[in-house]
Amino acid sequence: MDKIQKNEQQWRELLTAKGAEPLAFAVTRQAATERPFSGRYEDHWAAGIYRCICCDAELFRSDTKFDAGCGWPSFFRTANPQAIEERVDRSHGMVRVETVCARCGAHLGHVFEDGPAPTGLRYCMNSASLNFEPL
Repeated sequence: MDKIQKNEQQWRELLTAKGAEPLAFAVTRQAATERPFSGRYEDHWAAGIYRCICCDAELFRSDTKFDAGCGWPSFFRTANPQAIEERVDRSHGMVRVETVCARCGAHLGHVFEDGPAPTGLRYCMNSASLNFEPL
């Protein structure tokens, strides 16, 4: 997979051209987090593909989405094991596993080991980092 690199201004322009929500830059490029229960995909259940808002990489499929009750869209499996990279995140006085798009480095959210079978994982994503493509 070819890595995509842009400077801050290029990312801002790209997200604006895509009509991304205002919080998308802060979330994807500065690792901000949207407020729980505020994202457009938190209570979204249509069939389709969730892609990276920055580079359109396929990240998740709707058949792996579940209601975790946490306030963010949650998935138990990635669409492709190589789509997401994991990094240790020691911010906010805790240790978590950050998830970023493997193609462009966009911050997506975090992954936790409290999800449902078959993986036991909960990929807790920011809606602002995603774009939905209906099937």
